Amino acid sequence: MEIVQYWWVGLGAVPPAAFLLWRWWRLRKGLRGVRFAVARRQFHLQRERLEVKFVQLGTTAAKPDAPRWTDCDFDDDVAYARNRSTGELTAFVAVTIAMEDTGRSSGGKDAVGNLRAATAVFRFDRGHWETEGRAIFNLTPAEAIRFYYRDLEPLGQEVAGRR
Repeated sequence: MEIVQYWWVGLGAVPPAAFLLWRWWRLRKGLRGVRFAVARRQFHLQRERLEVKFVQLGTTAAKPDAPRWTDCDFDDDVAYARNRSTGELTAFVAVTIAMEDTGRSSGGKDAVGNLRAATAVFRFDRGHWETEGRAIFNLTPAEAIRFYYRDLEPLGQEVAGRR
């Protein structure tokens, strides 16, 4: 019965616990910001290697009957997002991909008909950026993030000052 008499002592622990929880949340949010800043810097340092790898992976078609990439032009804009469930950072870059002429296009030998707008996908994994050669066709980086809004939290967009 004596425990019941001192129930108010437990109330004294609520403000310190709430304060510690708030501080932990703020620290975690701050660390995410630092991690994002480091990842952005690393993306710019590794971008040339990433573009080469993206093109190499993209030029090897997954299916034998699929048209192959013949060229890829990268835009300077970069949009960043974070996966809401895993926290993984992703960078999206607009690209124009030239596809080989398969003779099936309605424009015949028209080279413009073989150009496809897409978004290149890069992900930050264990301190460095990687790509699987994945392209999201017919969406800009901002549209791709909006399309996957349930999974992705937009972090920002910037113009890379390297070209």
